[in-house]
Amino acid sequence: MEDNAIGIAEQVPASRKLGAAEARRLIEEADEIWISKGRKVEAYGGGVATDEIVDKMLGSTGNLRAPTITAGGRLLVGFNEDVYLEVLGTDG
Repeated sequence: MEDNAIGIAEQVPASRKLGAAEARRLIEEADEIWISKGRKVEAYGGGVATDEIVDKMLGSTGNLRAPTITAGGRLLVGFNEDVYLEVLGTDG
């Protein structure tokens, strides 16, 4: 593994549907949450799973948006290259 590589602890296949209950659990375990949708990025403190944050984490089908990554106390939902660079120190 390269020095700047990120190890994967768990990879969940898209066929496994993760919904609002899983989103709430992830929020409660996180210290900070970054939700990206296109160029729009919103950051939240973790710990409290509000309906607003849960709704932003779910796609139109009601499933958790991909990619969703937990890294330390950070929860990243959706892809935005600038967020990956800032939060993870890598370009994904």
